[in-house]
Amino acid sequence: MVTEPLLELTGVHFAYQPERPVLSGADLRVESGGRLAVVGPNGGGKTTLFRLAAGALTPGAGQVAVAGARVRHNRAGLRALRQQVQLVLQDPDDQLFSASVRQDVSFGPVNLGLPPEEVRRRGDEALAALGVTSLADRPTHLLSYGQRKRVAIAGAVAMRPRLLILDEPTAGLDPAGVEALLRTLDDLHAAGTTVVLSTHDVDLAFRWADAVAVVADGGVRTMPAAVALADAGLLAAAHLLPAWAPLVHRLLDRVPGLVGARPGSAAELAALLGAEREQGGGHPPPHDGSGGPRR
Repeated sequence: MVTEPLLELTGVHFAYQPERPVLSGADLRVESGGRLAVVGPNGGGKTTLFRLAAGALTPGAGQVAVAGARVRHNRAGLRALRQQVQLVLQDPDDQLFSASVRQDVSFGPVNLGLPPEEVRRRGDEALAALGVTSLADRPTHLLSYGQRKRVAIAGAVAMRPRLLILDEPTAGLDPAGVEALLRTLDDLHAAGTTVVLSTHDVDLAFRWADAVAVVADGGVRTMPAAVALADAGLLAAAHLLPAWAPLVHRLLDRVPGLVGARPGSAAELAALLGAEREQGGGHPPPHDGSGGPRR
């Protein structure tokens, strides 16, 4: 049985200025339960794509559908959409405006007209999911940047969306903050939330995503992460370089004892090579004599 995608954009056109289209016939399909990374150049249309998906923008042509139903840009339609799709912008200060963390996280559920006990329950669950329960009574203006990012996401999670869209969620975070956020996204995904995020970090996209959508030249091309992030030509159109992991995987397939090994991060690669040395493999990756790995 063929199931409807959770989100589908078909033939979408959008321009802020008529003579300068941002998207021209863009197609995007997000399956329920997926993990999709969206990559592309600055100004290439990633955020525009997300705003269209969340109902914040209306396409000039084409359509946006959620769970098989076309998005209606009226009050009732957008209210229904926001119970299924939530967008968290790159800058948390664009979304945090209440006096305290709890008030901000509760804003969406309150506006749904939910009973106070349900609002409280959703707020507590979202704060716990993002690891910011201890910040519940803190003024939002006293939070660190990383804390503000988490609180903004908690506000979206409190709406219990089926689809959570995150625009550059790791931008501005230190390495520990990135890892903590990725673990949180793993937990949300495991709990049933479909997650889409944009990033300029192709290596992070390779580690995290099942599929990658490349936004460039007004269009969107979606394919498995391992395929998209090893395609130098496709990524060049988006002003990006290939991810290192697919290239390393090709090298490892030339090394006896490491064929089929698929580390997704530098730490995993280091652990793999360390274990190989301990087992007596001692096979360095092949080189071309120039000091760099042979391609």
